[in-house]
Formats: sequence, C-alpha cells, structure tokens
Amino acid sequence: MSTSKLSDLLSQLQHSSSSPPQKITSLLSAAKRELLTLDALLPRPTTPASVLLLARQTLETGALLSIRLQQPDAFTRYYQQLLPFYEIPDSSYQTSGNDLKSQRSKVTGLYLLLLLTKGDYAGFHTVLEGLEVEQAGKGKGLEGDEYISYPVKLERWLMEGSYDRVWGATKRDGVPSEEFGVFSEVLIGTIRDEIASCSEKAYPSLPIANAKNLLFLESEGSVVGFAQGRGWVVEDGRIYFPQQQDDMRTEKEILVASGQVIENTIGYARELETIV
Repeated sequence: MSTSKLSDLLSQLQHSSSSPPQKITSLLSAAKRELLTLDALLPRPTTPASVLLLARQTLETGALLSIRLQQPDAFTRYYQQLLPFYEIPDSSYQTSGNDLKSQRSKVTGLYLLLLLTKGDYAGFHTVLEGLEVEQAGKGKGLEGDEYISYPVKLERWLMEGSYDRVWGATKRDGVPSEEFGVFSEVLIGTIRDEIASCSEKAYPSLPIANAKNLLFLESEGSVVGFAQGRGWVVEDGRIYFPQQQDDMRTEKEILVASGQVIENTIGYARELETIV
C-alpha cells in the first residue's frame, strides 16, 4: 500500500495557506480521493499505523484550511470525520517525535468556538463535558489547554454579559492562533445582537453616536444600517426602539433592564447613564 501520493498532497496542503482558494479546494478534493483509494477515511483494525497517522494529519489539515477558507460546514464535516481517529490512543500510531503530534486540541477548540458563534450552547456543553470526562479519566484538566480554555472563557463572558471582555479577546493579540481570529467578526456579531436585544428592552431610544460605541460599530452609517436591519426607527440623530403592544413594563422593570445593560458593558457605563 503506497502512501507516497497522499504524503505529497499533504505536504502541498501544509504549505498552501497563501495559495488561491481554488487551488486549496482542488488539493483537498484530491487528498480525499486518495484517502478513499487507501480505504483510510475511517480507521479500521487492519489499517497500518503509518496510514492512520497520515489520514489523521490530512483531515486535520483539511479542517484548518476550511476555517481559513471561511467554510464552516466543510470544517464541521472534517471534525466529524476526525472523531473516530481521536478515539484511538496515540500509542496505536506507533510513531514518535513531532510527526505524532495531533492537532486535536486546536481542531476541537475551533469546533467549540463555531458552536458558540451559532448560539448552540447545548452542543457546546455536550462536547465540553465529554472532554472533561475524558481528561478526568487521565487525571488531567482542561485549564492549561489554551485552545480549549479560549472558547470556554468566551462562553462564560457571553453568559455574564461581559461583552467588552469578549470584544477584547477577539483582537489579534487575544486569540490563541490565526485560525481562531477568523471567527472574530462572527463573535462580534453575536455580541451586537445580545446588546441590541438588551437595549431594546432597556431604553425607548438612544443617540446614534452612543449606539456606535455600544454596538462596536465603526461609523454612524453602519449604525443606521444595523438599526434598519432590526426594524428600528432612525430619526433626528436617534434610534427609537419599537414597543410591542403586549410588552407593557413597569418603571421598575425598565430600571432593572437598564441596569443590566450598564453593568454588562462596563466600558460604556458612564456614557450610557447620561443617555436615559
């Protein structure tokens, strides 16, 4: 069973991050065909250790390149294909040195981040709990894993409403690797939606200038576009939040909601207090 063609394709893929998307896609397709030829898309008891390792590395490389190509569905398929390989202990690969090193941690951390950007918190915790059980069986924890701890921190901050901390963590210096940075805009979109939902409940209106900072937008024109997308009314330099007829709230409820927004967006608290 010759693996020379797959080895050559893998080498090209590992050095293709700056190549045109069409070339990367073509190489990925060729690599998958070669995995099929070698009957290596799924690990089997009869699969040679060298082929197992090569197949895992190929699928991991495909997963990471899918992120760079901004193809989350393709990334998810690679992640699912990798799961059977991750159930095999490293000792089964019978290889030593750097060639053995798996990128499981990075791929899994990216998958957790993808679930987070989709708002799939149930799926997020299902995967995380599985990892915790597995690591506990080895007498280890997940705290020291930079790729897993990153989405875990973001999820906690999102649940707390600490959007400014999430915003800071998505900056280039805050991400554990370049692939994680691809999700920055998606995460910020999640933050905007969370803040927008709170703002609708807390205030009858906001000045456009203040909404720009609150929603992490670059210009007032972007604020207007965002507002129109949510069905808000923009008039005389302010954004007005439509009130639902069946949502008649007391003054106390408005103050509670307002306090939540102020507390959760620490960087803009003083500014917001002058708005209402």
